[in-house]
Amino acid sequence: MSPATTGTFLLTVYTLFSKVHSGRNVYPSAGVLFVHVLEREYFKGEFPPYPKPGEVSNDPITFNTNLMGYPGRPGWLRYIQRTPYSDGVLYGSPTAENVGKPTIIEITAHNRRTFETARHNLIINIMSAEEFPLPYQAEFFIKNMNVEEMLASEVLGDFLGAVKNVWRPERLNAINITSALDRGGRVPLPINDMKEGVYVMVGADVAFSSCLREVENPQNQLRCSQEMEPVITCDKKFRTHFHIDWCKISLVDKTKQVSTYQEVVRGEGILPDGGEYKPPSDSLKSRDYYTDFLVTLAVPSAVALVLFLILAYIMCCRREGVEKRDMQTPDIQLVHHSSIQKSTKELRDMSKNREIAWPLSTLPVFHPVTGEVIPSTHTDNYDSTNMPLMQAQQNLPHQTQIPQPQTTELSPLLLLSGI
Repeated sequence: MSPATTGTFLLTVYTLFSKVHSGRNVYPSAGVLFVHVLEREYFKGEFPPYPKPGEVSNDPITFNTNLMGYPGRPGWLRYIQRTPYSDGVLYGSPTAENVGKPTIIEITAHNRRTFETARHNLIINIMSAEEFPLPYQAEFFIKNMNVEEMLASEVLGDFLGAVKNVWRPERLNAINITSALDRGGRVPLPINDMKEGVYVMVGADVAFSSCLREVENPQNQLRCSQEMEPVITCDKKFRTHFHIDWCKISLVDKTKQVSTYQEVVRGEGILPDGGEYKPPSDSLKSRDYYTDFLVTLAVPSAVALVLFLILAYIMCCRREGVEKRDMQTPDIQLVHHSSIQKSTKELRDMSKNREIAWPLSTLPVFHPVTGEVIPSTHTDNYDSTNMPLMQAQQNLPHQTQIPQPQTTELSPLLLLSGI
């Protein structure tokens, strides 16, 4: 790389990443990456109490950015700030549709300790690029970087320098930078210093080098389908600082793409003249809705009434009855059914009049001395089914008591004397 080319390249990167403070005009080019850093140090002097010279203030500051008069930012402009103690970054790739139109971005800084706010305006004047878009574009996926790390001027400058050594174009510009999370990627686990990953698109004015096209050969395509790293000869020029996923590289050749743009014929935006508007007259004829009422209400009612009569005739006037059923039943079946009914009735009658023998404990008891018969304690009407088999003996008036032997306690002296 010649010294003149190196000086031009560094000048381009420095101009691209010059930290222009809010309230000033910036002049990005269409189709070229635009980055504007919102420095916390600049806004610290906007919040009271104002720091004295030499004092260090580390208040948490966050930023809100929006297009003047609208709640959000333009579609091409994105914003990121990781923590209230880091700088905010506005970045994006301006489109050719906004060339020549000043875009005013309102930047509101919030001091999270004192709850003070400060507002500045950033006026973005998009300029037309010399050659837009660049005919050859390549998009790299860097696995070991976050978007705010890649937006730093030193890091992006090193990456563009590595790409230029591999590609060797006359013009090389960073077109866009996108976080992997915006492409559907997952948030990495907070282990081993894992990064989100970032997509970096660059454009050049010459065809792709043989090294960049190595990923398109069948062997590398097969390795990518098997989730293996392809063999790229120029990977060592990036490996020191950037881990590139070569299976996700995208090479776009604008010169071979067929343009599908169709010219739109714009009219004046005025509808063809259809004459003057003629409102309806005030003298409208009255309309009779009696016929519509009959058709809407009477016809369904008549159909429902006919269906009700048919159902009533079937259920009430078409019943066969018991006599007709017996006439159509064979005599043998009727006799068999009648005998079953008679047998069932007899069994039920017999179950009501069955007699159960009294238990022995309830039979008459003879007095052991007089011989008199003691009447039973139960009457004939007593329900024998609930009668216990054994009953507690009662002391009847004519029952003699059997004397119980009485035991006498012997004195210890008699027991010792052997009496």
